[in-house]
Amino acid sequence: MKRQTFTLDNAEGLPLSDAVRFGDIIFVSGMVAFDDKGKIVKGGIAAETRQTFRNIERVLEKAGASLADVLKVNIILTHAEDFDAFNVAYRALFPKSPPARISMVAGLTIEARLEVDVIAGVSS
Repeated sequence: MKRQTFTLDNAEGLPLSDAVRFGDIIFVSGMVAFDDKGKIVKGGIAAETRQTFRNIERVLEKAGASLADVLKVNIILTHAEDFDAFNVAYRALFPKSPPARISMVAGLTIEARLEVDVIAGVSS
């Protein structure tokens, strides 16, 4: 199997790939709600959730997959009180057969309300 890396515009210039594909599995690095100008979108947790998953979707598409191929999601919220509003926005993204998931609260190295990484499988 061949290892492939995928990188979009890395707003922070960090030493990482946005995604690594190994065979039919894609590992997407932690994403936040950067807009096209490299700024976190305004509007709270719902807006950040939608933008974060748009960013994830862009990376997945480059690697040959989509949100429908997501198997596992790891969510880091910076505010526990955002959990319910996050779930409302998340449910709209995955209305049926949502992926496996873990959610936690922790500090981030950037002023964002959440960070998300995913693992996706590419159907043969």
